[in-house]
Amino acid sequence: MPASFIVVPQWQGSGSSRAMRLIDGCDAIGGDLPGAATVTVTVPSGAGSSLGTGVQRLSAVHQVRDALTIALEAADDLPIVIGGDCGVELASIAHAASTADVAVVWLDAHPDLNTPESSPSGAFHGMVLRTLLGDGAPELVPPTALKADRVILAGTRALDDAESDFAESAGITTLAPGDLTPEALTAALRATGATSVYLHVDLDVLDPAEFDCVTYPEPFGITTQALLELIAAARATLPLAGAAITEFAPASPDSASESMSTILRVVGALTKAAPPIA
Repeated sequence: MPASFIVVPQWQGSGSSRAMRLIDGCDAIGGDLPGAATVTVTVPSGAGSSLGTGVQRLSAVHQVRDALTIALEAADDLPIVIGGDCGVELASIAHAASTADVAVVWLDAHPDLNTPESSPSGAFHGMVLRTLLGDGAPELVPPTALKADRVILAGTRALDDAESDFAESAGITTLAPGDLTPEALTAALRATGATSVYLHVDLDVLDPAEFDCVTYPEPFGITTQALLELIAAARATLPLAGAAITEFAPASPDSASESMSTILRVVGALTKAAPPIA
């Protein structure tokens, strides 16, 4: 499938002391992508300010959102965003939702459903999905919010109490690692009634025994092979409207190559010729 790769080395949305490693992760992935199909969004060098909102570094997150939106609008082919922290999804998912009726499969150890009031850290990467659902800092909430019945939390296993309460009250479908099979994901996607799918892949959805180059590894994740099968199942169920790979945080630039085979397999699963829609 022809794809436009947009590399976004945003780190300001992360609450990790290792957030700057996300820049190295983006650079490593971008270096292995076809140059003619890849653009890089310029990210501010500074941390930015919260502007009194309760969202750390909001001004930088806002600036990156606007720049990424422009890059997405200029993309000729299916846009695949390479983060950076999960905050890059603010622009990427909003763009997909503005052009198609999408279901969002949130392949992530964390649901990212906090608000500025409930977040224990103030880090935006823990609020981005809630913001997309219309409940967040007014400066960042998109004009058209996602619907909760179009969201599937997949592989999610580390929820704050406030996030768990919200997911339950909003009726968000949650497939924990033990329940996450291609068949279960296919059924959940069909139940949304959407006509396309967006795939958010935070690499911490993987078990750290297989892949631990992330800022917040969580035990009891899924295997790489399972992730590839889930991507294939989603793409066999609905046309792909967009995707992102986020949170690659290698220990050093030199060590990044040790993890690239896993990441490139995920890139391949997102971009290879789609199977017939079931």
